[in-house]
Amino acid sequence: MRFQSAYISTRLEQSNRGVLTAWSVVAAFTTYFCMYAFRKPFTVAQYEDLVFWGIGYKVILLFAQVSGYALSKLIGIKVISEMTPHRRAAMILTLIAIAHLALLPYAIAPYWLKPVFLFCNGLPLGMVFGCVFAFLEGRRVTEAMAAGLCASFIMASGTVKSAGAILMQSYGVSEFWMPFLTGALFWLPLLAGVWMLEQIPPPSELDETARSKRSPFNGTERRQFYSRNALGLSVLILLMVLLTIFRSVRDDYAAEIWSGFGVEKPQIFAQSEFVVAIVVIALSAVVVFIGANYRAFLTGMIMVGLGFGCALATTLSYWGTTTWTEAAAFQFMVLIGISLYVPYVLFHTTIYERVIAMIRDKSNV
Repeated sequence: MRFQSAYISTRLEQSNRGVLTAWSVVAAFTTYFCMYAFRKPFTVAQYEDLVFWGIGYKVILLFAQVSGYALSKLIGIKVISEMTPHRRAAMILTLIAIAHLALLPYAIAPYWLKPVFLFCNGLPLGMVFGCVFAFLEGRRVTEAMAAGLCASFIMASGTVKSAGAILMQSYGVSEFWMPFLTGALFWLPLLAGVWMLEQIPPPSELDETARSKRSPFNGTERRQFYSRNALGLSVLILLMVLLTIFRSVRDDYAAEIWSGFGVEKPQIFAQSEFVVAIVVIALSAVVVFIGANYRAFLTGMIMVGLGFGCALATTLSYWGTTTWTEAAAFQFMVLIGISLYVPYVLFHTTIYERVIAMIRDKSNV
């Protein structure tokens, strides 16, 4: 299935890098922002009175969806790396449609069965990022494009939670129907974003010279690539896993954290994440101005270390606080968000991208 307009794609190819970058940022941001409407809204509910087998119901739901999402990432190692460009747009829409359909039986199933459908919801969504990023990688301005993409999952998480909270608080929607209805609100902008992605031309010859050519990557090639770079890749993967865990705790339990601070406003999720996104985009996009791949990689790793350090310093500075004002709570959540998202985003925009550009092996992110 193709959604490409030859006229628009050609015009973008012939335009200056600023126009192409702006188009790509809007396309990637819109697409991935909308994906979050099918993944995160259920986390704004707290399910306070539901306990199964001595475990809080929200913990069970989160575990179910994260398990599906993690399995999806493993499946994506094969599916996304081997995917040809003309299949990406249709794949994005198919994956999100499957995830949305899973939220319908989730709304009406008995409590004991709902986690199964959240597992099914997470299972396709883990591959969406890879599909979207494949449109952007291997370019001299990949960091700038990808910074826009990563801004989407910072801002979208708060926005879709606010949307879900408003549906529950202002329109009386139940906490189990809310995820399906929130997703339904985002289909039109999702279609627009995917259509824009499909117009993006492939990397130019200058891009391939600077960053190496990206092409489908089969199983044998993946194993050979890992064996040649096992130690370095293992360290990077471990750091990425740790960042993902820390970031997920803050993100998935944001409703409980804000409630613990005594802040109950639905819009607080979007407001805090907007500030985080602006700062993170500015910091992570700076690396695009570093032409030398090794220097850019080293800069990125230093910023990752600083992010970990700032997260620890912020936590220790607020340790023992018993009375929280809304301003103090907002400051804490924003500082922790920036500290975790800067390194998290750099892995998505810079670290792996520059590693491939440095070693020049056949591969893709």
